[in-house]
Amino acid sequence: MISSTTRSPRALARGVFHLCIIFQFVFFAAALANAQHFEVAEASIADLQKAMTSGAVTSKALVQAYLNRIEAFDTHGPKLNSLITVNPNALKEAEALDQERAAKGPRGPLHGIPIIVKDNYDTADMPTTAGSLALLGHFPSRDGFQIRKLRDAGAVIIGKSNLHELASGITTISSAGGQTLNPYNPSGNPGGSSGGTGAAIAASLAAAGMGSDTCGSIRIPSSQNNLVGLRPTKGLSSISGIVPLSVSQDVAGPLARTVADLAVVLDVTVGEDPDDAATKLRPGQNRPRFADALKTDALRGTRIGTFEPLFGDASDDQDVIRLVRAAVDELKRQGATVVSVAMPNFNQIIGGSSVIDLEFRDDLSQYFASSGNPPVSSLQEILDKGLYHASLDGSLRRRNATKGRNSDEYGAAIAKRAAVQEAILKIFSEQMLDAIVYPTMKRKPARIGEGQAGSNCQLSPTTGFPAISIPAGFTTDGLPVGMELLARPFEDARLVGFAYAYEQGTHHRRPPVLTPPLGTRTAVEFMAYEAKITLPGGGQVAARFSFDPATNALFYNVSTVALPASELRSATVHRAKPNETGPVIFMLANRPFRELTGVERLTNSDRVRLLAGELYLQINTRIKPVEGYQLRLTPAK
Repeated sequence: MISSTTRSPRALARGVFHLCIIFQFVFFAAALANAQHFEVAEASIADLQKAMTSGAVTSKALVQAYLNRIEAFDTHGPKLNSLITVNPNALKEAEALDQERAAKGPRGPLHGIPIIVKDNYDTADMPTTAGSLALLGHFPSRDGFQIRKLRDAGAVIIGKSNLHELASGITTISSAGGQTLNPYNPSGNPGGSSGGTGAAIAASLAAAGMGSDTCGSIRIPSSQNNLVGLRPTKGLSSISGIVPLSVSQDVAGPLARTVADLAVVLDVTVGEDPDDAATKLRPGQNRPRFADALKTDALRGTRIGTFEPLFGDASDDQDVIRLVRAAVDELKRQGATVVSVAMPNFNQIIGGSSVIDLEFRDDLSQYFASSGNPPVSSLQEILDKGLYHASLDGSLRRRNATKGRNSDEYGAAIAKRAAVQEAILKIFSEQMLDAIVYPTMKRKPARIGEGQAGSNCQLSPTTGFPAISIPAGFTTDGLPVGMELLARPFEDARLVGFAYAYEQGTHHRRPPVLTPPLGTRTAVEFMAYEAKITLPGGGQVAARFSFDPATNALFYNVSTVALPASELRSATVHRAKPNETGPVIFMLANRPFRELTGVERLTNSDRVRLLAGELYLQINTRIKPVEGYQLRLTPAK
């Protein structure tokens, strides 16, 4: 036998190698054991990266945790319907990145981080539908530029999100994906066209998400889902490998729960692309490093103008306007000087400056011709075969009938764009402004099926200037509102810095109550409540309620024992603090009964009251037809 002191170098190397394998196995086993206790809801990219670095969790376990949330809240629960495709190889990709981390260390801040991308980004390994039935099963020939940048940085594309079909609207409904719901209020729309990304990231179905913006499609879903989203300066990042709506106006980039997360993804995805001529910068222009802009005092000493034409004066605008005015006051408290900017002729000079209708048909055809043998070749074919959602019928036919870039209308629009750019730059110069501010949307999210009014989307794409939407708070009925800041070209990083300072001073981000942390569960468990009373004469009324925290559904069963139905008059649910009375929120019965079963849906405010013990069941009887008997809803034992 050879002693350890006389082993050959080769034998020693083999021993070290085997020890490394053992340590790696132990590391991954421990990480997997701990992973089930790591909560991904609302976790930042920095939180996730720190947990992976410490060995508390693996990328594979993070992907599984997000897949659990997708199952619990997108497929079931409130059924947000935010995703069209879930990557079937996400776990394998994450496992490979875990092995690479163990062997070489992380590539950077996105190594192993799960990301969702809008389904108009080309992905060679997953279909790219742009929300259209016409493109189901379409696999592009290669990844788009920003997808390649994400994968090179080590990100895991966990899924592809629903969008307003062909990015042609702001309520996120499509023939391929259906209607996406807003996680803050499932009866409302999530904005668009990147509404699937917005809803998914608000609900913590991934760490961050990618969208595109032609006229508000990053900023509107950011506003309506309590997120932050930047429409970058045209040319800062590439749009190659993204199904176009209007090449002159299209830009693309991330939506995130925090400004720091936004900066991480921006730093990875911006860059020059030979396939997108707009990304070739002129001499003297530089791409910023967004992480360097994250300073809590970034607003100090700035001068910001409230752009009054975009604040709105309609009565339906006022809930949002009050919040944004209050948010502007917060800018002041952080050291900004705020001045009012009037521009009485704004609507006149910006009207007719959009080129979407005039570019869409031909830009889409060009994409079809170069994206790897898609099932259709033109907008006309999509219309002829009925492969689109009915809600888009008018807009698609209008865009298909234009004369495109050869029309007088197109020349007039381009001229208007130049005039608006000049006018806004003049305002910046004359009033010495660092940014102008206005509501991202003047109206709250509309109900599903209704049109969404109040968009302020056009100023940024018309000028090509960068604009960022940041959370400004919530309406009295719990709906998110966004505030938008616009700056000069290539001052994107300054905008991100302003947003970061504002965020750190206000903390308006709060998660949707319908998508709570899962912990070690794979679904949200129902909560049981009960109430029971014995009436004079010995008869009993017993009630059992089951509450689904993922949908706000309150299921009920009210039954009687030894009590004639004729003795009962009504059963109602009320809200009030203990030992007090309050108004009716649900009428369960208004006539005699023996047993009641059914379901009602609580508002978010009544959900809070239920959890605080502030709901009660009232039974009115023949003997007590007015004051009745109060049965407080208490957790079942």
